[in-house]
Amino acid sequence: MEQKNNAVTFEIIFAGRSNVGKSTLLNKLTGQNVRTGKRPGVTLKPIHLYFDDFLITDMPGFGFMSGVTKEKAEDVKNNIVRYIEDHAGRIKMAVQVIDGPAFLEIVERWDARDEIPIDLELHSFLLEMNILPVVAVNKMDKVKEEEINDMLDQIALKFGYAAPWKESGLLLAPVSARDDQIRPLTSTLKNEIHKMRRDDLFKYFR
Repeated sequence: MEQKNNAVTFEIIFAGRSNVGKSTLLNKLTGQNVRTGKRPGVTLKPIHLYFDDFLITDMPGFGFMSGVTKEKAEDVKNNIVRYIEDHAGRIKMAVQVIDGPAFLEIVERWDARDEIPIDLELHSFLLEMNILPVVAVNKMDKVKEEEINDMLDQIALKFGYAAPWKESGLLLAPVSARDDQIRPLTSTLKNEIHKMRRDDLFKYFR
C-alpha cells in the first residue's frame, strides 16, 4: 500500500453530500465496484482505486448520516478537509457530486439560517487548494427536460458564476448515474485531463 501511495502522481477525488450518488457514479465511470448503499453515510473512510500512478478516491459523504452521531459526522467532515490538505499536491481534480433536484432547496435552507452551504464551502476550498472542481449534477432523470437549463443556470449562480451555465466558466456536468447517462461527465473529465497532457488516463474510464 505504501508503494502504491508513493507512486501516485495524479489523483481525482469524488466528494459531496451523503446519498447524492457519488459511489454509483464512480462505478459507472470506471466499471469498478465501489461499495454503495441506500443509507446515507455508508462510506465513512476514503475508498481508493489504484491504476499505476493514477488514483481515484471516493471520499466519505458529508452532512446527514444515518445512525451516525453529530460528533462522528463532524469528524468525517474534518477528515475530508485534512485529506485534501495533505494530498493537494497530487489531487488534480475533484468531482463534486450534487443532487440536482434537491440542490437549490438545500442551499436556500442554509441561506435562510445565514450559514454558508457546505457544498459551496467545499467548492471554494477546492479552488483555494488549486484543485479543479467539476460539478456533477446527478439525478437529472428526475428533472423535466424543459426545466433543465433554467435549473442549471440557477445552480451556476449559487456557486457564484454567471448564467447561462454553459458560458459561466463553471465545469458543470448534468448526469444520471442510475440511467447510465454519464457522458457529460466523461467528456468533461477527458477534456480537462487532455489539457493536463495525461491522455494515457483515458483508458481507465468507460
